[in-house]
Amino acid sequence: MSGKSHPFYDLRQHGMVRVATSTPKVRTADIDYNVEGIVAEARRAHDAGVDLVVYPELCVSSYAIDDLHLQHALLDAVEKGVSYVVTASAELAPVLLIGAPLRHNGRIYNCALVVAKGALLGVIPKSFLPNYREYYEKRWFAHGREIVGKTIMVAGSEVPFGTDLIFAAENLPNFKLFVEICEDYWAPTPPSTMGALAGATVIANLSASNITIGKSDERHLLARAQSSRAVCAYVYSASGHGESTTDLAWDGQGMTYELGDLMAESERFSLDAELSIVDVDCERILSERQRMQTFNDAAEAAGRPEDWFRTVEFALADHENPRGLIRPIRRFPFVPGRQHKLDEDCYEAFNIQVDGLMRRLEATKAKSMVIGISGGLDSTHALIVAAKCCDRLDLPRSMIRGYTMPGFGTSDHTKSNAWKLIEAVGITAEEIDIRPAANRMLEDMDHPFADGEPVHDVTFENVQAGLRTDYLFRLAGHHSGFVIGTGDLSELALGWCTYGVGDQMSHYAVNSGVPKTLIQYLIRWAVGTEQFDHATDEVLLSILDTEISPELVPADAGGAIQSTESIIGPYELNDFFLQHTIRWGQRPSKIAFLAWHAWKDAASGQWPAGFPDAKKNEYDLATIAEWLEKFIKRFFAFSQFKRSAIPNGPKVSAGGALSPRGDWRAPSDAVADAWLKDLKEGLPPSV
Repeated sequence: MSGKSHPFYDLRQHGMVRVATSTPKVRTADIDYNVEGIVAEARRAHDAGVDLVVYPELCVSSYAIDDLHLQHALLDAVEKGVSYVVTASAELAPVLLIGAPLRHNGRIYNCALVVAKGALLGVIPKSFLPNYREYYEKRWFAHGREIVGKTIMVAGSEVPFGTDLIFAAENLPNFKLFVEICEDYWAPTPPSTMGALAGATVIANLSASNITIGKSDERHLLARAQSSRAVCAYVYSASGHGESTTDLAWDGQGMTYELGDLMAESERFSLDAELSIVDVDCERILSERQRMQTFNDAAEAAGRPEDWFRTVEFALADHENPRGLIRPIRRFPFVPGRQHKLDEDCYEAFNIQVDGLMRRLEATKAKSMVIGISGGLDSTHALIVAAKCCDRLDLPRSMIRGYTMPGFGTSDHTKSNAWKLIEAVGITAEEIDIRPAANRMLEDMDHPFADGEPVHDVTFENVQAGLRTDYLFRLAGHHSGFVIGTGDLSELALGWCTYGVGDQMSHYAVNSGVPKTLIQYLIRWAVGTEQFDHATDEVLLSILDTEISPELVPADAGGAIQSTESIIGPYELNDFFLQHTIRWGQRPSKIAFLAWHAWKDAASGQWPAGFPDAKKNEYDLATIAEWLEKFIKRFFAFSQFKRSAIPNGPKVSAGGALSPRGDWRAPSDAVADAWLKDLKEGLPPSV
């Protein structure tokens, strides 16, 4: 295959299904008008490549028609309307979830109907009927809580009927659908909990919830909570303009949550039909269930509902053209992405580090904190965390002992920034030139550099890194303190640190749970929220604009310094790879697919608030694949032994940490072959 026809570009290849909430045009009790509106939205969804459309509750008849629900003329018209929608669906790709009042054994049920490719697959009755305040459903409907294992006749067809139905796509195994109706998820025991425990990954809710002040927030609360607690996607669609306004109003709210994250939301109070589309990652949902043994325990405690729920299988329609991806993907998954909670999230991340360091300082009763100050990002962040720790404990910042230790590659710029930062923060500081000691060690090792040859190999670099750490440990003992590690999560993931007597080791690794991209953002946040004074802020901004470098190799003839990212890849890509690897366990080909959609166009998608325009990069698929391959080799086959022996340090992000005592446990002797093979086989051959 070539071009965009390769399976790599197909969202189903990566375990995703395209869902939509629909608020069609309706008129009260006008069945013909309503089904035309339903079909019109189904056609629009078909053109958009949608797999599942969720309509509002009782959308065929309208919801707010009171005693008209008991009229046989209306109920007859409803069955004809359902038949019309079923027939029309034969030429359409999406599965349609519509709502209608249906008769069965002398009762009327408020039902959801699952329609696909010209067939009615099944009917689900509403379990909990509201009968308080403005609601009066028990006047017309019977509840369906006890209906299991039944069938119902609808428009001449006998189909499965009950609250025990799971609809499973045979050509997308991760997509299993359960349906509940409006009040069901306001209940203390929503039916969808049992549906999820039975294996459903997507829960749909057909709702006719009227709108009152603050009710939209309540719906968000319930959908977010249920998608998180039941480890699923939750697709909610409420009635909109066109319902009766006798005593109530309707806003047409549609929203989709996945594992507690809001993925898409419709426009409320729109006069036009609304279609809110997003791609749901069913594979991600199952990945979370695999990690979360509590979910399996709950399924066992509930009597293994998967053993007695009925499964209705169907085939999702194929789509002729590549559908792209309609899904919010965060370029910086470790960086707080909630705009309305941005300051709170950054405050929390920063103070997790501060609090961890405070507790260690209290426990050790240390008289000093020793830290190497390079003028780079990591030592800068560790220093401002230590300074805030002193402020919180009402200790003088002078107890922080900072050391600049220039080596063969130290630039005047970073050395100057280091001293400016030291002076601005107000700590005790000294300078120790490690070059004489490094020269002596290189001489003792008979290294070519000692004879004047420009050999800047790993040994040359590690001699400097090791000496700096050695000095810091001896200084900590000399001053009754402990060494604060400055290395970050990104460096631990890539093994970009010197093992043992090197920057991999410290007494407390305060940055070990914070990746490079988050450190950059937290420093910007510290400046923007005036955590420190103006002089400190100026230095912090200068450090943010400095090339990331270990500065272990002298600048070349043109003055270019050693660049970390030219060796190991852009940290913004590596952090993306890292989060999707350790948090979700996703295969490399899928990570490449997500990274390509996130980074292929700098002009599209959201960037973190306040992110500098000059730093908004984009990457093509070949570049992403190149760095992802190197990440896989470094992460799985090279650097685990360094992570297995890391010092204590706080976990900061739900995205993960790499301590073997906390979030990540792995063998040091593994190979990366399975991951490299998946990447090679999953990518288009032209990459």
